[in-house]
Amino acid sequence: MTKKAHILNTVQDYIFIVLGLACYAFGFTAFILPEKIVIGGVAGMASLLYFKWGINVALSNYAINIFLLLLAAKVVGWTFVKRTIFGTTVLSLLIALFKPFFNSPLVEQQPFMSLVIGALLCGFGIGLTFVHNGSSGGTDIIAAMVSKHSNVTVGRMILYVDFLIISTSYLLFHSVDKIVYGVIFVMILSYVTDLVINSNRQAVQFMIFSDRWKEIADAIIRDAHRGCTVLKGTGWYTKNEVTMLMVMCRKIESVTIFRIIKSIDNHAFITQSKVNGVFGRGFDHMKVKMRKDISSDIRHVHPQAYYEENETSKND
Repeated sequence: MTKKAHILNTVQDYIFIVLGLACYAFGFTAFILPEKIVIGGVAGMASLLYFKWGINVALSNYAINIFLLLLAAKVVGWTFVKRTIFGTTVLSLLIALFKPFFNSPLVEQQPFMSLVIGALLCGFGIGLTFVHNGSSGGTDIIAAMVSKHSNVTVGRMILYVDFLIISTSYLLFHSVDKIVYGVIFVMILSYVTDLVINSNRQAVQFMIFSDRWKEIADAIIRDAHRGCTVLKGTGWYTKNEVTMLMVMCRKIESVTIFRIIKSIDNHAFITQSKVNGVFGRGFDHMKVKMRKDISSDIRHVHPQAYYEENETSKND
């Protein structure tokens, strides 16, 4: 991939990150905040501060996010931190920009309708932001840290953390209705988020047919950081030998693979298929507990395999 193409793709990502954050900010300020619905995450914490003491939502949202980023910097990496600082800054500015226009509910006397619309907009916004390697901060930071060490999806982790925050809000408001609304909001948001990003763990398989397969393979390894397997075959219609590339990657990375192929050979023949699971280097670990009798046989016949399986279980 050329430097110009890389810059264009980066700019495109940031444009979609801003659009996703704008969608989230609009859903939050126009439908959730006016109804005084307590949601999870940093936005929910900022809402509590606003409802209780009148503290500016945008400022408290930004301050809490920066604090979480300082704690998570070493775990999630500085690339994630930079994009999250960008996302947090933009989101806080958008919330401050939208809030004066929605002092009253956009849908009058329809709190549940406002809840559903707001959750759909916020979930779509977060999903769109994640797809383009961005982050809105808040619960996303916690979800990113946990997903580094487990198979829990982003949406599910958001659900767990937000439910905890919503439950503790009862100590301030003593309102069961608000908690129920908050839980429904988080469930819709987490579902829509996973729907948009198609799960952070879903994988796909590419079969690539091109005369420029060497350039494509080198570019995929260099730019997408994914391995390629070279396969030899025969095209039975032409009776000519052909070379194919087989690539495994996350579904969220498939756009990058398509961009690489198109930038090198716009006439390449490509197939993409879903894969139920990919385990090994660069993907998920096989978290399988072995029976003692089987482990004993492996230990005597294949000591290296037993050692690797035992070490994986300890790390998990």
